[in-house]
Amino acid sequence: MFYSIKELVQQADDYHNGSVADLMIATEMELSGRHKEEIISLMSKNLDVMLDSVQKGLDNRQSISGLTGGDALKMDRYIQQGPTLSDTTILMTVRNAMAVNELNAKMGLVCATPTAGSAGCLPAVLSTTTQKLQLNQKEQLDFLFSAGAFGLVIANNASISGAEGGCQAEVGSAAAMSAAALVLTAGGSAYQASQAVAFVIKNLLGLICDPVAGLVEVPCVKRNALGSSFAFVAADMALAGIESKIPVDEVIDAMYHVGSSLPTAFRETAEGGLAATPTGKRYAKEIFGK
Repeated sequence: MFYSIKELVQQADDYHNGSVADLMIATEMELSGRHKEEIISLMSKNLDVMLDSVQKGLDNRQSISGLTGGDALKMDRYIQQGPTLSDTTILMTVRNAMAVNELNAKMGLVCATPTAGSAGCLPAVLSTTTQKLQLNQKEQLDFLFSAGAFGLVIANNASISGAEGGCQAEVGSAAAMSAAALVLTAGGSAYQASQAVAFVIKNLLGLICDPVAGLVEVPCVKRNALGSSFAFVAADMALAGIESKIPVDEVIDAMYHVGSSLPTAFRETAEGGLAATPTGKRYAKEIFGK
């Protein structure tokens, strides 16, 4: 078992030939008592749900509230018509992240990674990477196990809950997990993956949770889109050999303290931020009549 990113990197290098995925599987066997085959089978089901959610989210239907829906399809059409300003890898990731979160808003089946509000980041990065690098199923599963290992440390030492730590704890954690897994999938080291985590969290530090009308739609869908794009940039920075001046475990600790210091208005209560704007209040009144 590992309790910090430093321990995660060391144990992966010392006992699993640098494989964070193998370390996570061994840890899950230790914690759950399940056999390796059962753990892989369960993760395979998660993988199927994630990839399916990307495809099912690419439609033009509105959510029940009417706040979201159709933006993933707009991005898809924009990519197809080209040329675009951003690289298509980034835009495909943005599209896929919005697709998953729009599906969630329509009460579709998603895999909370680590939460429903941040469920778009990991499937978006994974699906785009699968297409870009032609990943096989084992490589896709390794991606998820690796992401889970870093997410476990973040959850235990900071938070993955918007109600507890703001959106930095949800989209921030999801994007950081995605970046770490992306580095490893591209052939980077566990240490480089840890640096990608630091880059993402540092640059989303203090991000508030302010859902309009209390629904996981605005601004959640678009935050997943931007968060997933951060994962690719952070991964490339880490693979280039760039290092965080603040150790990653201290960055995670800072996220915990920042989240704990946020006023309740900025922690999923819909009492501050975008939810408290005139338009945000109008949407809430239109939807709920109050």
